[in-house]
Amino acid sequence: MKIIIRFFLILISCYSSVLFSKTEGTLPALQNPGFVEPPAWFKSSFLDLGEDIAEAASGNKRVILFFYQDGCPYCEKLVNVNFTQKAIVDKTRQNFDVIAINMWGDREVSDYEGNSTTEKKLASNLRVMFTPTVIFLNEKGQVALRLNGYFPPEKFDVALNYVIERQEEKLRFRDYLKSKLPVQSKGKINKVKYFRKGVVDLRQRRVEAPNLLLLFEQKQCPACDEFHRDALKRPETEILAKQFDIVQLNLWSKESVIGFDGKETTPYALARQLDVKYTPGFVFFDKDNKEIIRMEAYLKSFHIQSVMDYVLSGAYVKEPSFQRFIDVRAEAIREGGGEVELMR
Repeated sequence: MKIIIRFFLILISCYSSVLFSKTEGTLPALQNPGFVEPPAWFKSSFLDLGEDIAEAASGNKRVILFFYQDGCPYCEKLVNVNFTQKAIVDKTRQNFDVIAINMWGDREVSDYEGNSTTEKKLASNLRVMFTPTVIFLNEKGQVALRLNGYFPPEKFDVALNYVIERQEEKLRFRDYLKSKLPVQSKGKINKVKYFRKGVVDLRQRRVEAPNLLLLFEQKQCPACDEFHRDALKRPETEILAKQFDIVQLNLWSKESVIGFDGKETTPYALARQLDVKYTPGFVFFDKDNKEIIRMEAYLKSFHIQSVMDYVLSGAYVKEPSFQRFIDVRAEAIREGGGEVELMR
């Protein structure tokens, strides 16, 4: 009987996911603009996460929560690029149960502790700011690894191995990534005239720039080179960037800096303290040294500019959801006659 009930619930769930949009259960069309069909091999879950975790563990697997939203180009890249590569698909299917969760969805969810909630409330509770957000759970429902944003196939494959090998119990992901994925780049930190110069004391702040941006980079970092070569060269980005007090830090440096608490530390130790996983890593702070938001994944110019605008405008105070802010911002640009190029 339980099997029959589960079967019909799956049919209802699938039917509802096609009909209902992310806007409070309305019925505007058969599917939302930008809808990307998840791979058929993703788990058909009743969103009882405790049950899902236990079931995965019984098969020597772990659970991946894939937070997405319709119209998200990076979600599309994860599905259509990463999950079309046989080696990645085979490895993921063998070692994980992947559960897709709509960041704005209203489906009921039973979280790891058995509490009843919804998809969008779960996303909010987990502070999902970007899509895709990929959360790897261990057998106890704890986060083994979290990827905030899109990771290209080669880095995503390393992330899979990190969790499969239970390396989260031994070392930080960034250290594992560095050892497994040597990269080719300019081999130096890119210098920018308006970044803060001299000895770094994080207690200090430029009067005209109360918001602090800690920009973690490294010498062997093609993505860092691309950021300086492309996104930062764009006039829109530069106008926004110059309004921040930007402190550029070498992720692996052992040079002395003064931390927020006035104690001597190093960029390497600070990155470990902040759990920076990816370079370039952008961590934004307010005037009271409270973290506002961070970017730790591959992003193009529009999203980088939007995060900067989100902080500078103070929108984060009234709108805790960055995704809602970015939707409104994109619409305002279009209404003003501009173009929104998400992947340029």
